[in-house]
Amino acid sequence: MSSPDHVLTPTQLNTLARNLLEDSFPSVWVEGELGNVTRPASGHLYFTLKDAGAQVRAAMFKLRASTLRFAPREGLRVLLRGKLTLYAPRGDYQLVVEQMEQAGEGALRRAFEQLKARLQAEGLFEPARKRELPLHPRRIAVITSPTGAAVRDVLSVLARRYPLLEVDLLPCLVQGETAAPQLTRLLRAADASGRYDVILLTRGGGSLEDLWAFNDEALARAVAASHTPVISAVGHETDFSLTDFAADLRAPTPSVAAELLVPDIADLRARLRQLARQLVHSQRRVLEAANQRADHAFLRLERYRPQQRLGLLQQRQQHLLDRLQAAWHQHVGRRQQQLALLDTRLQRHHPARALDALAHRQATAGQRLQHASQAVLASHRQRLEQLRQRLAAHHPAPRVAVARQQLMGLVRALETVSPLATVARGYALVSTQDGALVRSVTQVQPGQTLTARLADGQISTVVTAITPAPRTTD
Repeated sequence: MSSPDHVLTPTQLNTLARNLLEDSFPSVWVEGELGNVTRPASGHLYFTLKDAGAQVRAAMFKLRASTLRFAPREGLRVLLRGKLTLYAPRGDYQLVVEQMEQAGEGALRRAFEQLKARLQAEGLFEPARKRELPLHPRRIAVITSPTGAAVRDVLSVLARRYPLLEVDLLPCLVQGETAAPQLTRLLRAADASGRYDVILLTRGGGSLEDLWAFNDEALARAVAASHTPVISAVGHETDFSLTDFAADLRAPTPSVAAELLVPDIADLRARLRQLARQLVHSQRRVLEAANQRADHAFLRLERYRPQQRLGLLQQRQQHLLDRLQAAWHQHVGRRQQQLALLDTRLQRHHPARALDALAHRQATAGQRLQHASQAVLASHRQRLEQLRQRLAAHHPAPRVAVARQQLMGLVRALETVSPLATVARGYALVSTQDGALVRSVTQVQPGQTLTARLADGQISTVVTAITPAPRTTD
């Protein structure tokens, strides 16, 4: 037995039981038959969910109950999703319902959720794959039933908002076993044609079973693979289908889809009028600015008097031209004087004159050399004669005769090696213009001027050719 120190009150007991239930069963799916259905003025829905062996109290509050697409009634089999809790004031164990649908839709709902999860895992619903809708479409395709309320709503809104739009209605079934293949075929054909800027898939509201064609896997994949932007508007605002998730844009209703497709022509007209006013205002400002610039330019033109300034500029140009011509003539005159002076200096320093002066210097040097040679020979003769006389006075006659002979031989030898003696025999002393004696053909070049010293004068000659003496081998 538990200790009397831990006695609980009914409130505490019910609170503990409620927390235990809510923590253990955060969300459960339950299928059963409705009974004791009541809906008081508060809008809440109260009922029991039962089967052959048991029943459980349930409550669905007003906000959730207002989303039901069917009227709960006695004996209706339903599928519920809710949370277990305990109503503490009465100690009633109950199920707070968050979602309720007819039991026939339960299997469809589970199949829908499973297929949706699989396609979502493949990335078929990624926002990055969505294409932007054109701002002003020219032609659209509407794939829907030709007799349903949805097509009337769409065409009415489009005609009212944007009558310039071309709309092609592609009629097909939107409910039943053959609806999904037909929808898929028309969507692919419309996309492949390249005629449309947008494709609209739409139908009116209904049960999950009625909308099931738009949960077809092949249709959802065709919507995602379409090159043409696709809008899906299936059912009412609370209805969702796989085409809604795969499409580039999901509209809550067909009418809203039409409004999202095209701009309102009234807004466009208002925008055009506004742009026209802005254009006129902008043109007026441009013209006013141009007129102001023209007025300023005219005033400046009047202030500066361009004709008078042009005349002054022409006079100044003529004056500068006259100064230029005078300066040119003066410059040419100075240049002519400089040329005449340079010509005079050139004539004064002409090479012919330099050659004549050098020839004269060479002749003078030759004469001085001849005189100097004769003076040296005369001096040697005089000294020899003095030596001969001294020898004759101090030595015996034989030695004197011998000495005389030696002296005479020496004199003859000196005369033999004397340059003048060589010249007298028909030879010449050849020298360059600077007075250097030419001893080898390697000292001269063709075209060079040379001076040849002869016994009775000198001549100037120009080298025309050089022929070295042939080498002899022993």
